Amino acid sequence: MRALRLFEPGNVRVVDVPDPVAGPGEVILRTHATGLCNSDVRVYLGEKKAAAGVIPGHEMTGEVVSLGAGAEATAGETVSVCPILCCGRCSFCREGFRNRCPSRRTLGYDLDGGIAEYVRIPAPIVAMGQLLPMDRTVPSHLRALLEPFSCVLNSIEELGIGAGVSTAIVGGGPMGLLHLIAARAYGAGPIFVVEPEAERRAVALELGADAVATPDEAPTLAKELTGGEGFRAVAMAVGFAEAMPVALGVARRLGRINLFAGFPPGSSHVLDLNRVHYDEVKIFGTQNAPFHLYAKAARMIPRLSALDRVVTNRYSLADSASAYAARLGKAGLKSAVVIEP
Repeated sequence: MRALRLFEPGNVRVVDVPDPVAGPGEVILRTHATGLCNSDVRVYLGEKKAAAGVIPGHEMTGEVVSLGAGAEATAGETVSVCPILCCGRCSFCREGFRNRCPSRRTLGYDLDGGIAEYVRIPAPIVAMGQLLPMDRTVPSHLRALLEPFSCVLNSIEELGIGAGVSTAIVGGGPMGLLHLIAARAYGAGPIFVVEPEAERRAVALELGADAVATPDEAPTLAKELTGGEGFRAVAMAVGFAEAMPVALGVARRLGRINLFAGFPPGSSHVLDLNRVHYDEVKIFGTQNAPFHLYAKAARMIPRLSALDRVVTNRYSLADSASAYAARLGKAGLKSAVVIEP
């Protein structure tokens, strides 16, 4: 089969590799589409580790075409994948937080992922129900959003976003816009997007933001939108420490700030601790999502037509290396490698 391999940072190529074979409890998916996210780009840049020679791609959807002995799956079923391989025994796994398992491994980073014609799904992922059935009529590039949208739902719920909760999103890239779509679905308002690029601010307004601003404009406009209080929930959907003052500047007293995006190694920010103490601002992070939010995302994706606006760049497998260049150049929004419709 053909697959994209990561040989080293800065070096990805489409090559011929052996077809995967399903062992006991495993399944083989024929890949329909795989998304490319900023974490993949960080691996490409050498800012995040992945196994040498791995096939990237953790945001995948496809069809079950082969089952190993005892595999609990249905041949011919269309599924999207929760790509986390966990032990199932530690306290984190028992409490539903498979994403925090100390022995966690992830398809596309530690094991071969979905930028390939076929992908082998390990037995624990199959046995723990992490192949989520999806409606085949939903376009494959949208079904491939299961993993990133689950991560966004984790952010939304940890921030306490719900009906009438004032929400600011710092960063209007793909993940920031997914936050916007999810926050609107949860009934939040007003929703404010802070983004330096005019084109992305325009898309945010198109997708339902009540207001947008550049980082310089944000503190003043935030007060105008909230009667001088600031926002209850602030999602920092960009991995730049320089954006932290913006998040702090738009958060209200008793506000919650989620550091959603990953940061380059060694990133730091000097914080006025009295802002946290006297104003009781809560600062925390989320990474990936507990499994129940994957199931929730699978139910929501078919009902959210706005998601199609976010996946702007689609590539064939043969041209999949170009997806990295597009993300590095900020061409469009989210990219997907579409192998089958």
